[in-house]
Amino acid sequence: MHFFKNFISRYLIVVCFFCLLFNVAQAALLDADSFSSMADQEEAFANTAGFDINATVGGITAVVINGFLGLLGIIFLVLIITAGYKWMMAQGNEEKVTEAKDTMYRAVIGLIIVVSAYAISYFVFNALEGVEGGGGGLMTSP
Repeated sequence: MHFFKNFISRYLIVVCFFCLLFNVAQAALLDADSFSSMADQEEAFANTAGFDINATVGGITAVVINGFLGLLGIIFLVLIITAGYKWMMAQGNEEKVTEAKDTMYRAVIGLIIVVSAYAISYFVFNALEGVEGGGGGLMTSP
Protein backbone atom coordinates (compact mmCIF):
# COMPACT_ATOMS: atom_id res chain seq x y z
CA MET A 1 0.00 0.00 0.00
CA HIS A 2 2.93 2.32 0.69
CA PHE A 3 4.12 1.93 -2.90
CA PHE A 4 0.66 2.84 -4.20
CA LYS A 5 0.50 6.05 -2.13
CA ASN A 6 3.96 7.11 -3.33
CA PHE A 7 3.00 6.32 -6.92
CA ILE A 8 -0.19 8.41 -6.69
CA SER A 9 1.58 11.38 -5.12
CA ARG A 10 4.33 11.31 -7.74
CA TYR A 11 1.76 10.96 -10.51
CA LEU A 12 -0.20 13.96 -9.22
CA ILE A 13 2.96 16.07 -9.04
CA VAL A 14 3.85 15.21 -12.63
CA VAL A 15 0.31 15.96 -13.87
CA CYS A 16 0.25 19.32 -12.04
CA PHE A 17 3.68 20.20 -13.47
CA PHE A 18 2.56 19.48 -17.03
CA CYS A 19 -0.68 21.45 -16.55
CA LEU A 20 1.33 24.44 -15.31
CA LEU A 21 3.77 24.07 -18.20
CA PHE A 22 0.90 23.94 -20.70
CA ASN A 23 -0.69 27.09 -19.26
CA VAL A 24 2.59 29.00 -19.34
CA ALA A 25 3.22 27.90 -22.94
CA GLN A 26 -0.29 28.92 -23.95
CA ALA A 27 0.11 32.36 -22.38
CA ALA A 28 3.48 32.77 -24.11
CA LEU A 29 1.82 32.32 -27.50
CA LEU A 30 0.21 35.74 -27.18
CA ASP A 31 2.06 38.28 -29.26
CA ALA A 32 2.16 41.38 -27.03
CA ASP A 33 3.64 43.64 -29.74
CA SER A 34 0.57 43.39 -31.95
CA PHE A 35 -1.72 45.08 -29.43
CA SER A 36 -2.05 48.82 -29.10
CA SER A 37 -3.18 49.07 -25.50
CA MET A 38 -3.22 47.17 -22.25
CA ALA A 39 -6.97 46.61 -22.63
CA ASP A 40 -6.39 44.85 -25.96
CA GLN A 41 -3.74 42.66 -24.36
CA GLU A 42 -6.05 41.83 -21.47
CA GLU A 43 -8.90 40.94 -23.80
CA ALA A 44 -6.69 38.75 -26.01
CA PHE A 45 -5.24 36.94 -23.00
CA ALA A 46 -8.72 36.37 -21.55
CA ASN A 47 -10.03 35.06 -24.88
CA THR A 48 -7.06 32.72 -25.26
CA ALA A 49 -7.53 31.45 -21.71
CA GLY A 50 -11.26 30.98 -22.30
CA PHE A 51 -12.52 33.74 -19.99
CA ASP A 52 -15.20 36.30 -20.74
CA ILE A 53 -14.27 39.77 -19.53
CA ASN A 54 -17.87 40.97 -19.67
CA ALA A 55 -19.18 38.02 -17.66
CA THR A 56 -22.19 38.35 -15.42
CA VAL A 57 -22.46 37.13 -11.86
CA GLY A 58 -24.73 34.31 -13.01
CA GLY A 59 -22.25 33.27 -15.69
CA ILE A 60 -19.36 33.26 -13.25
CA THR A 61 -21.43 31.26 -10.76
CA ALA A 62 -22.30 28.74 -13.47
CA VAL A 63 -18.62 28.33 -14.38
CA VAL A 64 -17.65 27.82 -10.72
CA ILE A 65 -20.43 25.27 -10.16
CA ASN A 66 -19.56 23.37 -13.35
CA GLY A 67 -15.88 23.35 -12.38
CA PHE A 68 -16.71 22.04 -8.93
CA LEU A 69 -18.96 19.32 -10.36
CA GLY A 70 -16.20 18.36 -12.79
CA LEU A 71 -13.79 18.04 -9.88
CA LEU A 72 -16.28 15.77 -8.12
CA GLY A 73 -16.42 13.64 -11.27
CA ILE A 74 -12.64 13.27 -11.17
CA ILE A 75 -12.86 12.27 -7.51
CA PHE A 76 -15.44 9.62 -8.50
CA LEU A 77 -13.06 8.22 -11.11
CA VAL A 78 -10.20 8.06 -8.60
CA LEU A 79 -12.45 6.29 -6.06
CA ILE A 80 -13.56 3.69 -8.61
CA ILE A 81 -9.97 3.01 -9.72
CA THR A 82 -8.79 2.78 -6.11
CA ALA A 83 -11.61 0.40 -5.19
CA GLY A 84 -10.87 -1.75 -8.25
CA TYR A 85 -7.22 -1.88 -7.29
CA LYS A 86 -8.10 -2.90 -3.73
CA TRP A 87 -10.43 -5.59 -5.05
CA MET A 88 -7.74 -6.99 -7.35
CA MET A 89 -5.16 -6.99 -4.55
CA ALA A 90 -7.50 -8.57 -1.99
CA GLN A 91 -6.19 -12.06 -2.84
CA GLY A 92 -9.39 -13.73 -1.73
CA ASN A 93 -9.65 -11.84 1.57
CA GLU A 94 -13.40 -11.32 1.95
CA GLU A 95 -12.95 -8.35 4.29
CA LYS A 96 -10.93 -6.41 1.70
CA VAL A 97 -13.32 -7.38 -1.10
CA THR A 98 -16.27 -6.14 0.96
CA GLU A 99 -14.43 -2.89 1.67
CA ALA A 100 -13.73 -2.39 -2.06
CA LYS A 101 -17.38 -3.12 -2.94
CA ASP A 102 -18.56 -0.63 -0.34
CA THR A 103 -16.23 2.00 -1.76
CA MET A 104 -17.58 1.40 -5.26
CA TYR A 105 -21.17 1.49 -3.98
CA ARG A 106 -20.60 4.80 -2.21
CA ALA A 107 -18.80 6.24 -5.24
CA VAL A 108 -21.72 5.35 -7.52
CA ILE A 109 -24.19 6.93 -5.09
CA GLY A 110 -21.97 10.04 -5.05
CA LEU A 111 -21.92 10.07 -8.86
CA ILE A 112 -25.71 9.91 -8.94
CA ILE A 113 -25.85 12.89 -6.57
CA VAL A 114 -23.31 14.83 -8.67
CA VAL A 115 -25.16 14.14 -11.93
CA SER A 116 -28.44 15.17 -10.30
CA ALA A 117 -26.85 18.39 -9.03
CA TYR A 118 -25.48 19.08 -12.49
CA ALA A 119 -28.88 18.50 -14.09
CA ILE A 120 -30.58 20.80 -11.59
CA SER A 121 -27.99 23.57 -11.98
CA TYR A 122 -28.13 23.25 -15.79
CA PHE A 123 -31.91 23.56 -15.72
CA VAL A 124 -31.87 26.54 -13.33
CA PHE A 125 -29.19 28.47 -15.23
CA ASN A 126 -30.92 27.86 -18.56
CA ALA A 127 -34.25 28.97 -17.09
CA LEU A 128 -32.67 32.14 -15.66
CA GLU A 129 -30.67 32.95 -18.79
CA GLY A 130 -33.05 35.62 -20.08
CA VAL A 131 -34.09 36.99 -16.70
CA GLU A 132 -32.83 40.44 -15.91
CA GLY A 133 -32.22 41.71 -12.42
CA GLY A 134 -34.37 44.29 -10.81
CA GLY A 135 -36.00 45.09 -7.57
CA GLY A 136 -39.45 43.78 -6.94
CA GLY A 137 -40.64 46.83 -5.11
CA LEU A 138 -44.20 47.53 -4.03
CA MET A 139 -46.55 48.45 -6.78
CA THR A 140 -48.37 51.70 -6.23
CA SER A 141 -51.36 52.95 -8.07
CA PRO A 142 -51.13 56.35 -9.78
